[in-house]
Amino acid sequence: MEWNPETLQFLSQCFLHTLSPQPEPRRAAESSLSEAADRPNYGLAVLRLVAEPSVDEQIRQAAAVNFKNHLRTRWVPSNDLNAGPTFSPILDPEKDQIKTLIVSLMLSSSPRIQSQLSEALAVIGKHDFPKSWPTLLPELISNLQKAAQSSDYASINGILGTANSIFKKFRYQYKTNDLLLDLKYCLDNFAAPLLDIFLKTASLIDSTASSPGGGSPATLQPLFESQRLCCRIFYSLNFQELPEFFEDHMKEWMSEFRKYLTTNYPSLESSGDGLALVDQLRAAVCENISLYMEKNEEEFQGYLNDFASAVWSLLTNVSQSSSRDKLAVTAMKFLTTVSTSVHHTLFASEGVIPQICQSIVIPNVRLRDEDEELFEMNYIEFIRRDMEGSDLDTRRRIACELLKGIATNYKKQVTDIVSLQIQNLLSSFATNPSANWKDKDCAIYLVVSLATKKAGGTLVSTDLVDVQSFFLSVIVPELQSQDVNGFPMLKAGALKFFTTFRGLIQKPVAFQLFPDLVRFLGAESNVVHSYAASCIEKLLLVKDEGGKARYTSADITPCVPVLMNNLFNSLKFPESEENQYIMKCILRVLAVADISSEIAGPCIAGLTSILNEVCKNPRNPIFNHYLFESVAILIRRACERDASLISAFEGSLFPSLQTILANDVTEFLPYAFQLLAQLVELNKPPISPSYMQIFVLLLSPDSWRRSSNVPALVRLLQAFLQKAPNEVNQEGRLNQVLGIFNMLVSSASSDEQGFYVLNTVIENLEYGVISPYMGNIWNVLFMRLQNNRTVKFQKSLVIFMSLFLIKHGATNLVDTMNAVQDNIFLVILEQFWIPNLKLITGAIELKLTAVASTRLICESPVLLDPAAARLWGKMLDSIVTLLSRPEQDRVEEEPEMPDIAENVGYTATFVKLYNAGKREEDPLTDVKDPKQFLVASLAKLSALTPGRYPQIINENLEPANQAALLQLCGIYNCQIV
Repeated sequence: MEWNPETLQFLSQCFLHTLSPQPEPRRAAESSLSEAADRPNYGLAVLRLVAEPSVDEQIRQAAAVNFKNHLRTRWVPSNDLNAGPTFSPILDPEKDQIKTLIVSLMLSSSPRIQSQLSEALAVIGKHDFPKSWPTLLPELISNLQKAAQSSDYASINGILGTANSIFKKFRYQYKTNDLLLDLKYCLDNFAAPLLDIFLKTASLIDSTASSPGGGSPATLQPLFESQRLCCRIFYSLNFQELPEFFEDHMKEWMSEFRKYLTTNYPSLESSGDGLALVDQLRAAVCENISLYMEKNEEEFQGYLNDFASAVWSLLTNVSQSSSRDKLAVTAMKFLTTVSTSVHHTLFASEGVIPQICQSIVIPNVRLRDEDEELFEMNYIEFIRRDMEGSDLDTRRRIACELLKGIATNYKKQVTDIVSLQIQNLLSSFATNPSANWKDKDCAIYLVVSLATKKAGGTLVSTDLVDVQSFFLSVIVPELQSQDVNGFPMLKAGALKFFTTFRGLIQKPVAFQLFPDLVRFLGAESNVVHSYAASCIEKLLLVKDEGGKARYTSADITPCVPVLMNNLFNSLKFPESEENQYIMKCILRVLAVADISSEIAGPCIAGLTSILNEVCKNPRNPIFNHYLFESVAILIRRACERDASLISAFEGSLFPSLQTILANDVTEFLPYAFQLLAQLVELNKPPISPSYMQIFVLLLSPDSWRRSSNVPALVRLLQAFLQKAPNEVNQEGRLNQVLGIFNMLVSSASSDEQGFYVLNTVIENLEYGVISPYMGNIWNVLFMRLQNNRTVKFQKSLVIFMSLFLIKHGATNLVDTMNAVQDNIFLVILEQFWIPNLKLITGAIELKLTAVASTRLICESPVLLDPAAARLWGKMLDSIVTLLSRPEQDRVEEEPEMPDIAENVGYTATFVKLYNAGKREEDPLTDVKDPKQFLVASLAKLSALTPGRYPQIINENLEPANQAALLQLCGIYNCQIV
C-alpha cells in the first residue's frame, strides 16, 4: 500500500465510518480495512495517518487503535490452526520503518493517541527488544534527557510508560541466562537515567508542595504520575536480584520512598482524583519495600524500622473508602512480610500487638457498604472472594493474614487478644442484635479466617474458641432461624462456619441441622442458597478415621425427595439459573443417595430441562461440567440398578443429545458422545435403529476433524465395537473403522487413541473377520514406527501385539507380521518389544504384556528354535525386569516434546466425564498372578529339555535378574531344570 493522497483519503473515510452509529457503513468500512490489512505496508500507512495533523483527532485515534491491534496479530503471527484466522505477517522492511518512526511519533502525540502508540510499541518490544531493536533504549534515553531539561512531563511520562511496559517481562518471565543478559543491558543503560529523573521530579515536588498554597493540582499530577512510573520500573529492574547500581544508590531511593509514605499533599489530595494518584504512588512504594524485605533483607534492614513505623502510621489513618483499598492492602502485606521475618521483634514491644489488632485489623475486617453491595449485586464475585480464597487482595483477608503472620512468633498474645475481641463483638451484638449484627459477622469471620488447616487434609482447627460450644451458642441460632431471608449476610457467615468446621461438628448435632440446610436452599439470597448447597455437598464428603464416609445413603435417602426438589427450585431464582454450587450439590447427592425410580424420574426430567436451556447459549463451563456429570452418574447408578429405566432415560435424553449434534454445540459435543457411549454400553444387542444412525455419523471422517472431540468419539466407537460387533462387519463399516484408526495412529498427538480403537477391534471381533485386514494394519504401524517412533507409540505397540497374541495366538501374530516382510517379527521383537517391555506401566497392561511375552517364549516355535536362544534369553531378562523391579527403577522416560503447532493458543478442549468413564476390563481374568504364570510356564518348558535353559539364562540375564528369577522360583515352588 503506497502512501499518497488517495491512500490518506481512503483510510480517513474508512476510519470515520467505523465510528458510525449505523451498522451498514460501519461493517462496510471494517470489511474494507480487513482486506487492506493483508497488503504490504498497510501498518506503515496507518501509522502515517496517525501522524497527519490535518486529519481529525477522532479518526487518528481510531487509526491508532487499529494500528495497535494490527501489530498484535501480525508482528509475530500465530501458527496455531485452532486459534482463529491466520494473518499474513508484516515484512521486515516495513517493520524497520515502523520502528524508526514510532518513538518520535508517540512523544509528539496527544495523550489518548500516545497511550495507544505506547501499547503498540510494547507489542513490538515484547518480541524484538532488545536483540532485534538495539536502537530503542538509546532513543528512549536520549528523548528522556531532552524532555527532562525542559521539564516536559507529557513526554517524560510517555517514555517512562513505554519503559515500564517493556521492562515488565523481568517480573514474570522464568530466570534464564538470556533474560539476565537482557536485564543487564537494561540496567547498564537505564538505571542511572531513571535515578536522575526520579530525583529531579522529587525536587520539583518538594519545591512545588512547599510553595504558598501547596502548589496547584495541575502542576503536581504529572509529577506524581512520573514518580509512580519510576517506582514500577524500579520494581521490574529489582525483581530478579538486587543490582549493584541500586545497592550503591539505595539511600537516595529509600529516602524518597519514605517521604511519600509520611508526607501529605493537601492541595493535590483534596482535588478530584488527586488522592487516588498519591495513594497509587504510596502503594507502589509499599510493593518496592516489600520486594526488598523478601529478597534483600540484609541490605534493607537499616531502613526497616523507619518504614515499619511509617507504614503503621499510614494504615491507622487510611479511611475505609474502597478507593484506598490498594494502598491499605499493599501496606498490610509489607507488615505481614516483616512479621514473619527475623525482624519480627518490632512487634514484641508492649502494647504493639493490641494496637495493631484494634486500629488496623478489626476496622479492616468489619463489613463495609461495598461488601454489602457486592453480596447483593454480584454474588459470584462475593463467593469467589469469601469462600474460594481469591480475596487475597481484599482488606478483610489481608488483615487476617497480618494477624496470622504476627501469630507465627507471638501465638499466645494474638490468641488472647483476638479471643477477647471476639467476646466483645458478641457481647455488643447481644445488646442490640438488629443494630449490631455486623459485630457478630466480624466475630464469625475472625474465627473462620484465622483457622488453621492440617497439611494435606481438610480438617480445620482453631485456638480462638471452643468450636463445639461456639457452634451451639453462636451458629445454631442463625441456622435454626425460621426466617431464611432475614439478615442474609449473617446467615451466609453461619453456613460458611458450618462448612469450614464440618469435620469437628459431631454427627448427631450436624445431622439434626440437615433439614435446616435443606430449608436454606429456598432463601432468596443467591449467596445464602449457594452456601447451603455447598455445605450439604461438603458434609457428604466428610470421612471419619479409616476413610469411612461419615454420612451414608441410609442417612440422607429419606430426605432426598425434598432435598432434590429444593435444589432444582433454587435454580429458578434470578441469577442462579446456572449456579455451579447447586449443581455440584445435585451431583454429590446423586453419588451418595439410593437412586430409586421415584427419584430418578424427576431428576432426569429436571436435568434434561436444564440441559435444553444451556444448549441455547453455553456460558458457564463449570456449571455445565457438573450438569453432565450429574446426568452421567444418574445413568450409571439408576440404570445399572433398574434396567427398565434405560428406555425412559433414552426418551428424555435423546432429543437433547440430538439437538447438540444437529446444532453443532461445540462445547457440548465431547460430553454428548460420552453419554451416548454410556447408553450404548447399557443396551443389549441388537442395537436399535436410532443408535445405528449415530454409528453411521460416527464413522464419517467429518466427525473427527476437531481434535477436542477425538477422545470422546473413540470412547463411543469402542462402545459400538463391544455391543455391535456383527453390525461392524456389515456394509463396509470395519473398513471405515480401520480408516479412523489409520488417521489417529499417524499423528503423535492422537496415536494412543488410535490404539484404543485397534485394541477394541482385536478384543471384540473374530479372527476370521479381521485377518484380511491385518497386512494393512501392520503396514500402517511399521510406517509410523519408521517415521516417528516415540516411546509412547512403542509402548502402545507392545501392548497391542500382546493383546493380539492373547486373543488370537502366537502363531497368527508371527505369521501375519512376516506376511508383510520376511522375518520382520524377529526384527520387531529385538528392536522394539524387548527394550520397551520394561517400560510398561499400569496393572492391567503389566499383566497383559508379561503373560503374552511369557507365552511367546514358552509356546512360539520361532523363539523355541535353538538359533533364537539369545533373543529368548533377552526377552526373559526384560520380563523379569518388568515383574521384579518397582516402576520408578525401570521407567526412565524422557518427557516427549509436544508438537508445538498442536498446542499453541486456545482450543476447545476435551473434558473427561468421571462418571461416564470406560471401565477397564482385564483380558486375562483366568491368570491371577503373572509372576507365578512366568515361573510355572518356564518350569514346564524346561522339563521337556533339561539342562538347556539354565545355560541360556546364565548367559543372557543380568545377575540381578538371575537372582530375582531364582527368588520367584523359590516363592512359587517351581524349578527350572
